[in-house]
Amino acid sequence: MLEICAFTTAGYHGQLVTVEVDMRRGIPGAEIIGLPDSAVKESKERVRVAIKNSGYTFPHERLLINLTPAHIKKEGSIFDLAIALSILLQSNQVEILTEYRQSILVLGELELSGRVRSIRGALVAVAQSTPHGIKNAIIPAENIKETQCLKHINIWPVSTLDDAILALQNIARQNCLVDQDTNREPLLPLLPPNYEVDFSHIKGQPALKRLLEIAASGRHHFLLFGPPGCGKTLSSKALESILPPLSFEESLEISQIYSLRNELNEGLLSYPPFRMPHHSSSAEGIIGGGKLLLPGEVSMAHYGTLFLDEAPEFGKHILQNLREPLENKRISITRAGQNFWYPADFQLAMTSNVCPCGALGRNNRTCLCGVQHIAKYWKRIGSAILDRIDMRMAVEPVSPEALLQPSEESSDLVRARVVACRLRQKVRYEQEEISTNSQLSGILLEKYCSLDQTTEPIFITIMQKLMLSARAGHSILRVARTIADMDESHSIQKQHLLEAASYRRYGDNDLYWIDI
Repeated sequence: MLEICAFTTAGYHGQLVTVEVDMRRGIPGAEIIGLPDSAVKESKERVRVAIKNSGYTFPHERLLINLTPAHIKKEGSIFDLAIALSILLQSNQVEILTEYRQSILVLGELELSGRVRSIRGALVAVAQSTPHGIKNAIIPAENIKETQCLKHINIWPVSTLDDAILALQNIARQNCLVDQDTNREPLLPLLPPNYEVDFSHIKGQPALKRLLEIAASGRHHFLLFGPPGCGKTLSSKALESILPPLSFEESLEISQIYSLRNELNEGLLSYPPFRMPHHSSSAEGIIGGGKLLLPGEVSMAHYGTLFLDEAPEFGKHILQNLREPLENKRISITRAGQNFWYPADFQLAMTSNVCPCGALGRNNRTCLCGVQHIAKYWKRIGSAILDRIDMRMAVEPVSPEALLQPSEESSDLVRARVVACRLRQKVRYEQEEISTNSQLSGILLEKYCSLDQTTEPIFITIMQKLMLSARAGHSILRVARTIADMDESHSIQKQHLLEAASYRRYGDNDLYWIDI
């Protein structure tokens, strides 16, 4: 006996849905129950015509199609193929020979011609079905690239309803249409993609380059502020080109998020995503949610970078909503009494002008903004977010002489050092549940960032002079640990601590820009 299962996207893990069909005497027609939305209700008409155009007969009895569990809302056209196969099985139009019960995952939208269209969330659906003991999945052929890497499940790509029926019959006979060699861990590409900005494009600015390398090595959040045209945006974009590739586990996790947004076209992602939303984006677009409960930019930047250019231009409530994912590495959304969540472990990069008019910080221009206007401008970010930023730097305009200098280190050279530094952290935290220094907190911070008798007084002096919070002190220790790793030092030395503290010298006071 075959059990047809479908999938609905409800949060990151989604929910398996069992499709049941009951036929009884009555006025011919079909009714779908189980909390379907409009797209699911319309599927009965698509299925009716697709079955007819594929050479089969839509039953003349009264059909009741039940999607369980009933308390989860079913959305989209992903159920079309599962409903069609269930109807054909129930009406005995498809001959199935099997002596034992097994569940089969069936995904796909049907065209009126019987052709099967691709769907969003295929990777998530197949990945989440294996823990439930499902061994076979029938999916649209257009989604094969994103699912063929998964193990412990046979993938049956189909292009038409006839192909799906043939796959169903072969599953019952336990004949596999897909070579098992395709169900293996893919080899991630060794060469990075062609990035828009290379590290060699940054002229001058040695301190800024140093900050970017430290931020990439430890995945630390950073803020760059300065007048327009000083290179803040260009430098932040260059960060993408020096990040190390993703591991297979990381790639699979972030690729599932992109699959939910139907943005996974070329198989699994190999390198960390770099998301740069516009400041006019809505809260749902950045945080997630909306009518379809889709992941937002904070989740699309999972294991990558969320870059907010001109951060004060974003809505204040949007910036404040970043506090939860920055702390918990996930975003929770509550709708109609149900809680959904998406992972959101991202590195936050922000840039800002020093004042609303952008003249403050330039020698050849006069700022016309009052102190109150500047204070209001910076309060859009808020001290709660600023306190969570590990590194800050005031960026000055580049001199004309520096612009004419030949290019320096390329992204390939810098990335090699970043990869080596990340590897040291991975080896150190092999027995822990973290992999980078930015994740250190609590007991782990005490264990791996301990100071000796020489560096302890320095740290205390830094905290007192800069009047930093406890969170800021922990931030300094994490950055110092990364700098020590870059120097291949087993312990945090004086120079590491002082350099880390220099990135916090612009304090959490709303008026710190006056010292520029």
